[in-house]
Amino acid sequence: MLSYRHAFHAGNHADVLKHLVTIQLLRYLGQKDTSYMVVDTHAGAGVYALDGGYASKNAEFETGISRLWDRKDLPPAVAEYVDVVRQLNPDGKLRFYPGSPYCADATMREQDRLRLFELHPSDGKILTDNFRRLEAERERGSGRGKRVMIQQGDGFLGLKSLLPLPSRRGLVLIDPPYEVKEDYRHVKNTLEDALTRFSTGTYAVWYPVLNRMESRQMPDKLKRMKANGWLNVTLTVRTPSPDGFGLHSSGMFVINPPWTLEPMLKELMPYLVKVLGTDSGAGFTLESGQTKAVDTGTRRV
Repeated sequence: MLSYRHAFHAGNHADVLKHLVTIQLLRYLGQKDTSYMVVDTHAGAGVYALDGGYASKNAEFETGISRLWDRKDLPPAVAEYVDVVRQLNPDGKLRFYPGSPYCADATMREQDRLRLFELHPSDGKILTDNFRRLEAERERGSGRGKRVMIQQGDGFLGLKSLLPLPSRRGLVLIDPPYEVKEDYRHVKNTLEDALTRFSTGTYAVWYPVLNRMESRQMPDKLKRMKANGWLNVTLTVRTPSPDGFGLHSSGMFVINPPWTLEPMLKELMPYLVKVLGTDSGAGFTLESGQTKAVDTGTRRV
């Protein structure tokens, strides 16, 4: 199915969690001089306009980035994420939001590599055009083309051809639309195959927390993967509606996470619950394969 367009959801609370975690994973990889590669299996359009088009219809960014935009008390990791968004909005007005490809590009170094897959033909063209404009604006020259490669196609299949990554260091981001239940199966099967090819890589999976069996079961299935460790974090911003519509909660499941990620999330997740939460149902969960412990936080209003 090709009906999903991420522009409808750009900048919402789920994007805040996904992109904040992604940036911190890349900050960690960048601590070593050795280059690394980022593979985004479902890249989307790369950049989204918030003041028109799809994003303005439901204005979901008002549940996420808008609530952080003017705050002066941002924790360091949240401030780094917001700074990436500010790079697209130099006049201080929140008009554009970066997707995962731009968040990665803004965080990576010149020696690192970015490989993007997008199946939707319209979003694939927009993604390519957006990166051409970014290259022109930054005046990085023709060498930029080797650093970022974009391919229209199925990212689940495309990932196989890239593993193991040449530098043996890298991050794979997997966040399909989950329009159909087969996406949950594809995530599990893709990760099982990827870990046989590149067992030491870091894999970050975004998923919606929904009242459907596939969504509820997926984290437990990922915990059983053969890896060095895992971390699972979820952010809930409100009590689920009686009709089940609307996304109230999402998660990031990280396989082979850096040791710095869990303590950082322990500090900032209560802040995100406080700022993004809208009722007493707001909260978070944070668990890891090393500790077997679960931290929970709930906003009281």
